Amino acid sequence: MPVSVLYLGDTSLQTAAAYLAGLIHLAGWELDYVPSHQAATADLFDPPRSLFVLSDYPAVRLAPPLQQRLLRLVESGAGLLMIGGWESYHGCGGDWNGTAVATALPVEISDADDRVNCDQPALVRCVREHPVAAHLPWDGRPPCIGGFNRFRPKAEAQVVLETQRFHATRDGENVRFELAGHDPLLVVGTWGQGRVAALATDVAPHWVGGLVDWGPGRVAAQAPGAEAVEVGDLYARFFRQLLQWTGEEGFEI
Repeated sequence: MPVSVLYLGDTSLQTAAAYLAGLIHLAGWELDYVPSHQAATADLFDPPRSLFVLSDYPAVRLAPPLQQRLLRLVESGAGLLMIGGWESYHGCGGDWNGTAVATALPVEISDADDRVNCDQPALVRCVREHPVAAHLPWDGRPPCIGGFNRFRPKAEAQVVLETQRFHATRDGENVRFELAGHDPLLVVGTWGQGRVAALATDVAPHWVGGLVDWGPGRVAAQAPGAEAVEVGDLYARFFRQLLQWTGEEGFEI
């Protein structure tokens, strides 16, 4: 089966969605896309799908019957990935808590505003060996992010990445960093025969922060009808591995 991704959200292909759509196109995978302001329709769930991606896509745009249909497809082996943002999880208008989709995700979603904006250093730390995080310099070159949605992992889920937030102070030429807290950033699990993943930060500016430029090399990508993007090579590798693992069906690591 050809690798087919249904991607909903991240505003539009001319803005934030250009990043993930560009990487999907660069990988040679089939993509159907729905912008954040547009409601999903039943026909989008007819073709066989390897992966469903929800990112900055309000729950109100995916009607309850379609959410149930999505869950049945994941139970049968499709992947489900939610990516963070102001309209992801609870956020500010995401409102995914209490929905059918929330039951399948590997995290507990807050019933209040869960956004955390980081004005001081927030570094990504790998806390578990996993194919999504493989062959990336988490210790030697840890990336930073600008914000995330705060959630709790479910009991049966695995935390792969966490955010370490630091409080930085300056005294003349000396800068001091103190650990201010840490939160789960990437949590993975299963739903029936399908794999599910929850990434707390965004794939695009501004929350993605320095992660979007992670790596010494540059990768250029452009999906049909989308703006062109240029990103760090390690960022590109991380998101490709995240999509590959979550989709599983039709993917090869």
